[in-house]
Amino acid sequence: MYIQRSITSQLQQALRQFPVLFLTGPRQSGKTTLLRKQMNDFRYVNLEDPELRLWAVEQPKDFLQQHPYPLIIDEAQYAPDLFSYIQITVDEKQQTGMYVLSGSQNFLVMEKISQSLAGRSAIFRLLPFSYDEIRKEASELTTNQLIIKGFYPRLYQSVTNYKLFYNSYLNTYIERDVRQLVNIGQHLDFLRFISLCAGRSAQLLNISSLATEAGIAYNTCKSWLGHLMAGYVVFLLQPHHKNFNKKIVKTPKLYFNDTGLLCALLGIGNEETLALHPLRGAIFENLIFTELIKCNINIGMNQPFWFWRDNHGTEIDFLLEHNNRFTAIEVKSGMNFHNEYLSNLKKYATYNPNIANQMILYDGSIERTIETTKLLNWRNWMHGGMAL
Repeated sequence: MYIQRSITSQLQQALRQFPVLFLTGPRQSGKTTLLRKQMNDFRYVNLEDPELRLWAVEQPKDFLQQHPYPLIIDEAQYAPDLFSYIQITVDEKQQTGMYVLSGSQNFLVMEKISQSLAGRSAIFRLLPFSYDEIRKEASELTTNQLIIKGFYPRLYQSVTNYKLFYNSYLNTYIERDVRQLVNIGQHLDFLRFISLCAGRSAQLLNISSLATEAGIAYNTCKSWLGHLMAGYVVFLLQPHHKNFNKKIVKTPKLYFNDTGLLCALLGIGNEETLALHPLRGAIFENLIFTELIKCNINIGMNQPFWFWRDNHGTEIDFLLEHNNRFTAIEVKSGMNFHNEYLSNLKKYATYNPNIANQMILYDGSIERTIETTKLLNWRNWMHGGMAL
């Protein structure tokens, strides 16, 4: 079963405008399936194949001559010297839609893209399914079930053992991506580090504290975080830069790319455990964060968003900006509304005169406007394309 990806129209449009398209994103996010389904008139090679990889690395010019465009090169990061020869070809032919490059190791590819293919390539990210993409398949799942299952495509196509999938995912990520870049040593060292990051999801990131608990140096901690970010395993959400004459927190918050992976790292394997888990609210907030990221990417909104927090603990989970007008969003994991949910929104409205919308996203079914705040079910809002 193939599930249509929302980003497809953007990719097709880019192929009509650029000679090269680069699609990156975390492992298992569906890049190969998408490209082969939507670009079936392109030839396809995968550099995971050791023989093809050796050929591309040692004889890049001959490799491209024997694999003419239009060509998809999967896991292109394994042969970065190909990019210089691709540049020569696209400059000579002056055509669009010649090459599609794909890879999960963003940190290895982006430097070569900027050096050889700047101005010649369109760059896109593909994350796991958004809720909107799988709403039919997920309609019978409770929110807790959906959080634990996560959004990776294989979980909606063939895999039913979530624990086995995520264990394999982590081992593959470390073996194929991380070990090539840093000397991690034992698997358990880095897995422990990722698990400690999971315990800080949707929280302010204190690198010194994380390094101490992980038993690693501060600079090592920063480096490992950088690799997790470059591989799209985690994201950092920055605080909003305007202080409105109040002292604000300037530390970013940490989020994971998928709640299923997050739950696996936290040892949460069933609804009962999640329902009682002290991080359940943070995990639900992580869910909303990833949906915001996916919606931005998939439909090309590029709408900036942040969080806001002052030194008294007043926090707005997400701030969206459009034409210098802001939407302030509070995320609540419960299914019932409580008046205290309005407290931070009211306080923030006194700081920022440019508030256009205030909303609470929660897991309940009743939707209404309370004073100036919209109470919305998170699924309905995401299905509506983040309608304001």
